Amino acid sequence: MNRDKRERAILLLRDVRESIKAERILKAKNYDVKVVAPPVEVRIGCDLAIEINLVDSFGIENLLKDNHINPIKVVPLSNLELRPLEIIKEVDLDDYLMVKAGHMKLTFEKQNGKIVNVSGGGCPDIPFLALSMVGKTLEETQRPDELGYTLCAFMLEKAYERALQTYRKTQPC
Repeated sequence: MNRDKRERAILLLRDVRESIKAERILKAKNYDVKVVAPPVEVRIGCDLAIEINLVDSFGIENLLKDNHINPIKVVPLSNLELRPLEIIKEVDLDDYLMVKAGHMKLTFEKQNGKIVNVSGGGCPDIPFLALSMVGKTLEETQRPDELGYTLCAFMLEKAYERALQTYRKTQPC
């Protein structure tokens, strides 16, 4: 989806835990949101922010406050100098695709979707996540956010979502 920056804003939150919780609450209510890294110029609190539609900001702030999350600030992206940083990147490795989300990486075989590597992060659940996912296909593995509860599991979930989306686009109907 091509989003017009004039209609978008970022919601700054106090910490990573609030960002993770806010995204889940907002997606459950079908808001069009995305976790991003806030531009350095406006970064306060944590290194994650939620990109939202500016017109939804009032309802989003009220919904979050009802769930005991008090956003620090809503920053409109109408200023062309401000640009949230994409936290997900893809690296083509010939027969494999590595999807990076922040510091977490998930690599899979393009032909069959088999996960060949999970790495990155310094969280204690990374070995468990890797053991649970490597060797399985993207379609059959359990989702990282069902396996772990750390920032690493959250970021690995973002990498997994993109990897699955990319893999499905390449498969015949």
